[in-house]
Amino acid sequence: MLYHFHEFQRSLMSPLIAYSEATARMYGDRGSWMSKLPGADRISAGFELMYRLGKDYEKPQFDIRSVVAHGHEIPIVEYCTLAKPFCKLVRFKRFSDDSEVVNDLKDDPVVLVVAPLSGHHSTLLRDTVKTLLQDHKVYITDWIDARMVPVAAGPFHLDDYIAYIEEFIRHIGAEKLHVISVCQPTVPVLAAVSLMASRGEKLPRTLTMMGGPIDPRESPTKVNDLAVNKPHSWFQNTVIHTVPPNFPGSGRRVYPGFLQHAGFIAMNPGRHMSSHWDFYEDLVRGDLEDADGHRRFYDEYNAVLDMPAEYYLDTIRVVFQEHLLPRGEWDVAGERVRPQDIKGVALMTIEGELDDISGIGQTRAAHKLCTGVPANMREHFEVPGAGHYGIFSGRRWRETVYPKLRDFIRSHAQVASKK
Repeated sequence: MLYHFHEFQRSLMSPLIAYSEATARMYGDRGSWMSKLPGADRISAGFELMYRLGKDYEKPQFDIRSVVAHGHEIPIVEYCTLAKPFCKLVRFKRFSDDSEVVNDLKDDPVVLVVAPLSGHHSTLLRDTVKTLLQDHKVYITDWIDARMVPVAAGPFHLDDYIAYIEEFIRHIGAEKLHVISVCQPTVPVLAAVSLMASRGEKLPRTLTMMGGPIDPRESPTKVNDLAVNKPHSWFQNTVIHTVPPNFPGSGRRVYPGFLQHAGFIAMNPGRHMSSHWDFYEDLVRGDLEDADGHRRFYDEYNAVLDMPAEYYLDTIRVVFQEHLLPRGEWDVAGERVRPQDIKGVALMTIEGELDDISGIGQTRAAHKLCTGVPANMREHFEVPGAGHYGIFSGRRWRETVYPKLRDFIRSHAQVASKK
């Protein structure tokens, strides 16, 4: 009943949240006479803080309208190329009417960014996508909030996730494709390509694994410790709940987004409290640029989705408790996952020096498993001073990580074109 109680409490608080938003605007809008009253700035700041702490955060938009590619300002059109019950394959299409520009763009490598299904929406990789669009044709997996998927669509297991990745690779065309997996999907992506290799299917040109738990036994973090120290039954009985009737997925068993968000906050509560206080102070001082930065960050950070219970529990067991991939004992739909069967695919792993979610060595472990990939087609990069998010978003991603990733993809794309 926890999910039902949460929704009841949210409904109960909605008038107060709406009142807080309206009051913040009345005291903060410079066109309002109330903004001239003594202490108006503090009143407005306090009510906006209350509003943002209590409001619902909907899924943000990618909102990538244009990029600079090959020296040209190129408009971007985002559209779905393949829709599945739990995920959409989205393409960011670069358009131009100039034949010279089209000629510059046409030979750019095609990349599939596999976004994590681990609490946040795929828009968390907005900076990743926008940067890649400078030199690539980009697709991304856009996972759907499980509470929005009717029970009639059936369950969604880790095996189904892997099947989705295989289908997306075939749909785009593996021959010229470069797959980039960020965090959680490194494991199912490696499994998907391994299964395709074992069957003799066409494979992507490159695989890039970024900050993922290929082998969580290496440098375990607090996230890994929680999964190991609690029995599987604890997760089943404690964090799995039923979607209430006010959503399309009513009756579906999920790991609710609000519980995941509470876990995110609990990892570093002091930092979040300090951030909210700084936001209040920025509003009082009139420092609108820093205040807007706070809004943008938490609009993304506080927007969470529900995960299907089957998928979440499978991941806990397979990846974090039994370590079936690095032990070579993972069977998916009756087929053994054999990374050693991968051949002709270049492999790059990227880790952050200060990553507190996927520790050093967890992603690099992919090289130990993919023994069929020759040394001249392997690359590993440890990003100095980068935490988990720094390897795919922000200044370090754009200035340090991306140039190496771009050059890695280009070098192996050229090899493919010569063949």
